[in-house]
Amino acid sequence: MAAATHGLYGKPPPELALAPAGAVQCSPLVAGAAAIESFADRSLESFTLLAPPGAVERRYVLAQALRALKPGGRLTALAPKDKGGSRLKKELEAFGCQTAETAKRHHRICMVVRPQAPQGLEAAIAEGAPRLHPKLGLWTQPGVFSWDRLDPGTALLVKHLPALEGAGADLGAGIGVLAHAVLASPRVSALTLVELDARAVEAARRNVDDPRARIVQADVRGLGETLSGLDFVVMNPPFHDGGREDKALGQAFIGVAAGALRKGGTLWLVANRHLPYEAVLGEAFAQTRLVAEAEGFKVYEARR
Repeated sequence: MAAATHGLYGKPPPELALAPAGAVQCSPLVAGAAAIESFADRSLESFTLLAPPGAVERRYVLAQALRALKPGGRLTALAPKDKGGSRLKKELEAFGCQTAETAKRHHRICMVVRPQAPQGLEAAIAEGAPRLHPKLGLWTQPGVFSWDRLDPGTALLVKHLPALEGAGADLGAGIGVLAHAVLASPRVSALTLVELDARAVEAARRNVDDPRARIVQADVRGLGETLSGLDFVVMNPPFHDGGREDKALGQAFIGVAAGALRKGGTLWLVANRHLPYEAVLGEAFAQTRLVAEAEGFKVYEARR
């Protein structure tokens, strides 16, 4: 990291903000990326970032970028207007930055020169940092899925999940809530947790203290035949990509689960009621049954 001179967070549209060649990617949603926290203080010449939509998460990322920039270093931050972009200028000014703002293609683009002594960085970083959540009883961090509450879909799946057995996987495992329920069965011999978000992966490593568990940072869609011959798969698959609803994302998870299971293996899936997963379940599995439907969610058991 000592050689890095330019930081990059996320994938800003190149026609709106083009990062310098060799910029080091540090988004937790990019497998293999550096951690934004790993940049040394006052070490970078520039930083280009697609700001996340959550307010606490966004201020954390902005503060980390300003911390890592040299005084006089340039920060370009952008976001869709309806996903935090309209607040960017005010948030940067709260850090003591003089901000030039432009608008293009429904995005707000803010450019600042890092002042000698930005204000409030430590507070924003502390607010967005990992923490042990008192109600969840788990390690978590603003920005990860359902970071400060038990997702009702996950709760519905846990309620109806039987005592599983054999080797399985939790696809899109988050901070490990489903894994706790699965590993409560002594008949489970192994569980692979697959999660893309590096922050959730680190939280899961602290939350799931079980020798049967293996935690992997990866995009589920790119697993290929990495997982095979499994007895079961559990999942609450995402259905947003880059902040936009993407039904194909959950459908891809179902396809990966089908490929990972042995004949007779089972998938336990929870999804929002409106998502059209029935057809792909019917194509990929020999048997499918609706187990429960409540609070806008549906739970399916599908057998290979």
